Amino acid sequence: MSATPISAGPAYTTQLGAAYVGDSLRLLGDLPDGSVNLVVTSPPFALQRQKEYGNHDQAGYVDWLMDFGRLVHRKLCEDGSFVLDLGGAYQKGVPVRSLYQFRVLLRFCDELGFHLAQEFLWHNPSKLPSPIEWVNKRKIRAKDTVNTIWWFSRSEWPKANVSNVLTEYSARMKKLLEDPAAFYKPKLRPSGHEIGLAFSTDNGGAIPSNLLQISNSESNGIYLGACKSLGIKGHPARFPAKLPEFFVRMLTDPGDLVVDIFAGSNTTGMVAEAEGRKWLAFELSREYVAASVLRFVPKGMPESRIREIYARILRDEPVSIEDELGFQRQLIAV
Repeated sequence: MSATPISAGPAYTTQLGAAYVGDSLRLLGDLPDGSVNLVVTSPPFALQRQKEYGNHDQAGYVDWLMDFGRLVHRKLCEDGSFVLDLGGAYQKGVPVRSLYQFRVLLRFCDELGFHLAQEFLWHNPSKLPSPIEWVNKRKIRAKDTVNTIWWFSRSEWPKANVSNVLTEYSARMKKLLEDPAAFYKPKLRPSGHEIGLAFSTDNGGAIPSNLLQISNSESNGIYLGACKSLGIKGHPARFPAKLPEFFVRMLTDPGDLVVDIFAGSNTTGMVAEAEGRKWLAFELSREYVAASVLRFVPKGMPESRIREIYARILRDEPVSIEDELGFQRQLIAV
């Protein structure tokens, strides 16, 4: 494992990363200043109703999050980024939206020195209608299916390459590329855009927009399937792998360090490992960290061995997934 070491021992390690149980403020404090390329995370949201994963009420939420933002700013490389996924919320007892995520934006920039590189919206088409009182019962509000994602940067010129996250061309664009002359003539459009011959160049895909439509419908995924098989409870508020994958690919290079300070089920670590990035995951709940190891256990490993790995993490006994891979290879060889 080649990620940056921390004084406290990890719960488990992989070839490229490590997951830790503990307070993110303390764990972040162990990292050298300027050592992190990307922090991408989804903290507990500022909801009125208390959730089992430890959300904070709206009154103190921004102050609470500021402590993390201040430390992240110190730990980022000069061209590093902090991607923060924040869900919306209503004010208590009335059908009026909270402005907490916008207060986070303003205070991070005005007080901590972050720059807003770009705002993104994550549209989750599979999200259930909520809040029930205003949407289902009284039917006076539309369902909320969009999260705000703030892409903060330490400097005005963060590392980024949109070419790494190109999307598939539309059917019309594919036809245009096949026969440009049949679809358009190079000229200045009324909008002021000059559409030249370069418009017909095949760049391998289209530039993505800042509206990310990603369904969070992984109820039958490997992680929850493994949790169900073992009879353990998975994290109730996971974000889909394609969300951190987008930012890991766009904002980092292979070998860079990616950190998730509210790791939950460690989707970010799984994505970073698959993309060849070093990673660190910080999570306060040992149970959630123990369950997150299920994302990394070797395929075909006996259930009894998986149960033992899970139990060892609960007992605060470090686990090396690389060692487990070696053990699995020995079994296959025999």
